[in-house]
Amino acid sequence: MARKSSSLLGLANGVSHQLFHPVPDSAPPYPAKRHTKISVVGAGNVGMAIAQTILTQHLVDELALVDRKADMLRGEMLDLQHAAAFLPHTRILSSTELDVTAGSDICIITAGVRQMPGETRLNLFQRNLALFKQIVPPVARHSPDALLLVVSNPVDVLAYIAWKLSGFPSNRVIGSGTNLDSSRLRFQLAQRLQVNAQDVQAYMVGEHGDGSIALWSSISVGGVPIGLGHLANGKKTAEAAEELEEIRKSVVDGAYEVIYLKGYTSWAIGYSVADLVRSLVRDLHRVHPVSLLAKGSYGIPEDREVFLSLPAKLGSSGVLGVANLELTEEEEKRLRSSADTLWEMQQQLDLKVKS
Repeated sequence: MARKSSSLLGLANGVSHQLFHPVPDSAPPYPAKRHTKISVVGAGNVGMAIAQTILTQHLVDELALVDRKADMLRGEMLDLQHAAAFLPHTRILSSTELDVTAGSDICIITAGVRQMPGETRLNLFQRNLALFKQIVPPVARHSPDALLLVVSNPVDVLAYIAWKLSGFPSNRVIGSGTNLDSSRLRFQLAQRLQVNAQDVQAYMVGEHGDGSIALWSSISVGGVPIGLGHLANGKKTAEAAEELEEIRKSVVDGAYEVIYLKGYTSWAIGYSVADLVRSLVRDLHRVHPVSLLAKGSYGIPEDREVFLSLPAKLGSSGVLGVANLELTEEEEKRLRSSADTLWEMQQQLDLKVKS
């Protein structure tokens, strides 16, 4: 029996290496800790939705909130503390200073500046860069072993900036990426196929936003692969492609509709980030589409240091590996085009990092 178990273990290890490849510039894992501290930098609608969700899901022992608006921040902290009788025992702190984040296992960054009317995308990037220069180096200094989870938009470029400013190994810097977009896609497909969204496996990848890519070739329901023929439902190629694009666009436009109706998004991204936090703090080795250092993956050149979303295995040391999906030629082409777009944006940034 021992010999058989050993043989099966060897087989499992071999298969695992075929399913995933390591993220570049990564570091070995750290020993697991029993006490979990999570910091949320930016206590706006998104930051507080994340804080509330990770609290109610029993994912944290100590929660630190940081924001520039002192009165609002204290009010949010007190509001959560007053719910102590209904929550797991958690120490909740708040401060306008980043030293309150010291000793964090995960630092979640939701702070960011909004685009002003008529402002160019490049100028928006530069203002967010200036903000991240004030946030990331102190956070990295106070919590040198932490994972950085970037939620602020544009998430791919800001995850890249956080990686450069922190000096952390790439596996310890993650962007929330298309995890929520993929959930929206699963919901849309579940509605059409009349199944539970949890039984649908489907990914949005690439640049988070209007150009994100739906991987139609890798969709499955209850473990059964659903090819393009099933999704087309007997329709002609052009008509089927148009319908699939409508689904993709409805996924991309989902956030815009919520913002139009209520002014901002909060709950869905709160649950999405809590989903990522659960996999990280509990070392679940689950696969999520997140923004990560993608050079060398799916034909993206090794000299293109870009962060974009790919399905990846997550655990207590961050990104444990990138899934080796069999993409179609068109999907790979779009993914490389997405990487090119991000690379060109990054080249315009004034990102000088002190050695």
